[in-house]
Amino acid sequence: MFATRLKQARKAAGLSMSALAEKVGISANAIKKYEHGINMPSSGNLIELARALGVRSEYFFRPIKIKLEDVEYRKHADTPKNLLEQINGDVIDQAERWIELLNLYPNSVKPVPRFTLPCSLPGSVNSFEGIEAIAKIIRDEWELGQSPIPDLIDTMESKGIMIISTAKANNKKFDGLAGVAEGIPLVVISSHQPGDRQRFTLAHELGHLVLRSRLIGLDEEKACNRFAGAFLLPRPAIIQHLGAYRHALETRELYMLKHEFGISMLAILVRSGQCGIISDNLQKSYYMQFNKDRWRTQEPGNPYPNEKTILYKQLVYRALGESYIGESKAAELLGISLSSFHKERKLEEVSAAIN
Repeated sequence: MFATRLKQARKAAGLSMSALAEKVGISANAIKKYEHGINMPSSGNLIELARALGVRSEYFFRPIKIKLEDVEYRKHADTPKNLLEQINGDVIDQAERWIELLNLYPNSVKPVPRFTLPCSLPGSVNSFEGIEAIAKIIRDEWELGQSPIPDLIDTMESKGIMIISTAKANNKKFDGLAGVAEGIPLVVISSHQPGDRQRFTLAHELGHLVLRSRLIGLDEEKACNRFAGAFLLPRPAIIQHLGAYRHALETRELYMLKHEFGISMLAILVRSGQCGIISDNLQKSYYMQFNKDRWRTQEPGNPYPNEKTILYKQLVYRALGESYIGESKAAELLGISLSSFHKERKLEEVSAAIN
């Protein structure tokens, strides 16, 4: 168990054996023997390993080991392998803590619902108009209407989807992934992305969960992009805001709609074309303008706020309040020291910030 945990934590930290050895003050050969299960570190070296890898000592002996299944990435083709290893290590660590926390609740208590898909979904879909219809079914089933979704993470978590935010992907090579952990649907986003990009990733990955095994003759990535656009900005809503047909669009219109619905200006242009509001030629001219102004890299004005997940932390405190766990376990699950946990629990950090 220790050998596997050490290797996982090292890769998640993006360190080679030599780099980790240098941080701890031991030889790379010693690290190799630890990871091959030949030797075990002394208590002192164990503490140094935990400090160098940014984990608590208990991490190395956590009994739960999960496997991510049905993984679908949203990444660039040139995303480095070591970055994917860092992301996978971080995701597995967070997912394991999630599963462990849920298992600490008694069987009679279900802190999160089981994810289910509407029975009204068609068994197959072979057109993008069909994708639009599926997005509408999901919105109707979730009672979202045609209005903006103010907190997409909270909405998806309330339906039984595990959302994990990773800070490992900080070079724009990775947007997110979808998968399954212990039977629970999982969606991962980068904490470094602006809010509108995070939301599109969330909706795109939801598309994978909804459309998997239903597509006939459609590219899955393109289908999930269409689902994401239709889910975040339904056709009736964009027509209501922009009109049924336009000869031109104002940049300020796109900016205001972005901040109302949490979808990028570029994605709104795409939706405008998909919904027949603007012609193909007009859409292409706006694309050229976006490229010229470099707005495809960074759009003008204030960015849309980041999405954040707080459910995991809420469930840790709920478990503590119900005496399912003690303070030490709560601190371990949150990945912080017991002294830091005491300050957080007593709101000392909040009081200090206010004062």
